[in-house]
Amino acid sequence: MTNATLHRWLLISLLAIVATLVDREFSLAQTTEGTDLSIELVDPRVLRVCADPRNLPFSNEKGEGFENKLAELFAEKLQKKLDYMYFPQAAGFVRMTLAAHRCDVIMGFPQGDELVQGTNPYYRTAYALVAKQGGGLDEVATLEDEHLKGKRIGVVAGTPPATNMAANGLMTNAKPYPLMIDTRVDSSATAMIKDLMSGEIDGAVLWGPMAGYYARQANPPLHVTPLVKETTGPRLVYRIGMGVRPADQNWKRLLNRLIRENQPAINKILLDFGVPLLDDNDRPIGTEMTTKQP
Repeated sequence: MTNATLHRWLLISLLAIVATLVDREFSLAQTTEGTDLSIELVDPRVLRVCADPRNLPFSNEKGEGFENKLAELFAEKLQKKLDYMYFPQAAGFVRMTLAAHRCDVIMGFPQGDELVQGTNPYYRTAYALVAKQGGGLDEVATLEDEHLKGKRIGVVAGTPPATNMAANGLMTNAKPYPLMIDTRVDSSATAMIKDLMSGEIDGAVLWGPMAGYYARQANPPLHVTPLVKETTGPRLVYRIGMGVRPADQNWKRLLNRLIRENQPAINKILLDFGVPLLDDNDRPIGTEMTTKQP
């Protein structure tokens, strides 16, 4: 091999190495921007959602919940097929779904929960008091209100408002409902609303999305008051984002971008389901304010 030929082959080899490095850097840049997710996702062509098969208003197997509608919105924006891994949202839900790499995102998860890595929040809401219109409790704005004394209030045992009720002496007459249930066969929210409508209880304290949804389903509709004025016990207002695996940084960035770019559409879906949305000053977000961030 002549010196000229050797020089030419060395040059070709060097160019090939440079091209490989450039391609690798380009691929890395794509990953950073959230476009190459083959390492992080079960199937990059599919939006695989971890969901409960029977937990309205959040999700069900028929795709009727607001988390189903949010998943449809995101699948459309990502131009991906939508698929679900359904599992009852009780003990073991994260372990059997997201952590087992059977799906890639939980559509609703409270900010700060350490079981998953959270995205930026896409809504903010609170536990709420549900009561009959004109029944004497529709003006009550806090669990400290004297009008609740002697009333039988339904509450899910072990939830933050139960602590507030105990601090205000309301647990003596309270009717507790179970926290850990199999949502395929039971629902504390529907049981509570049924008891409220029949007069078994005078008021119901429910997580905001459930309160708004079931109050709207009742005939006549029930009154919903977000509990944002509590001064005893824990705060009852929470930010909700989406949950991904701790290692899935690029996927989280992409979801954060989708949340930011589609907040008005997200708000509309939530409001259509009766979710009592709150801004950072605990003021309600209505249909005329769908551009507000959580």
